[in-house]
Amino acid sequence: MIPPAGPLPSGFARNRAGATLAARPDFPPCAPMTATAALLAFTLAAAILTITPGMDSALVLRTAAVEGGRRAFMAGLGICAGCLVWGAIAAFGLGSLLLVSTLAYDTLRICAALYLFYLGVKLLWGSLKGGQSAAGMQAPRAPAAAGPAGWFIRGCLTNVLNPKVGIFYITFLPQFIPAGADVLRFSLLLAAIHALLGVLWFALLVAATRPLARWLSRPAVMRGLDRMTGAVFIAFGLKLALEKR
Repeated sequence: MIPPAGPLPSGFARNRAGATLAARPDFPPCAPMTATAALLAFTLAAAILTITPGMDSALVLRTAAVEGGRRAFMAGLGICAGCLVWGAIAAFGLGSLLLVSTLAYDTLRICAALYLFYLGVKLLWGSLKGGQSAAGMQAPRAPAAAGPAGWFIRGCLTNVLNPKVGIFYITFLPQFIPAGADVLRFSLLLAAIHALLGVLWFALLVAATRPLARWLSRPAVMRGLDRMTGAVFIAFGLKLALEKR
């Protein structure tokens, strides 16, 4: 039987033979991500990345155990400042140079690898000599880098010299920028949130070492921490040096 002509009820259609078929429902288009949803999603993702064990946490923990909480926190602030630097570079679009220029990426990668080698070898050499662990990672003698300021610079350099951090910001931040938002301002806001999460995490790590300060100050324990942290730095340096894009 041929179906009657004329319009069909909503939700139905005819095939080529004229048979009546149930049409696929029309789903509404996905709503664009709001600024609030973007901030919440980024904060959650950045928090997970922040607490993931890595070179930054190893540096802060070692410094807190051997050098004291103040210097460790300054190192953590330096690491977060490095995140802000990369966030600003990505926001202004300069970081895209790392994506298109192999020479720029490799130059920064080798500099970062050499710097990590330097820190790691200093730590291992100091622990093998049996001297004070602090000598292994003492900041260069310069008025601007004396005391806690030297640890701030050291923490900052571990991030600023790492091109993988730059690539992370260039590829990660745009995913959380809602439609219609000011890209520059919103990117800087996301970088600031990431840095703030880092400050809170490093403050927690420093506070966690305080009850163990007496045990951690033993020479044998300090040498063990220096060797472990030095090995971590050298391993990260090797990974950067041997990495191919």
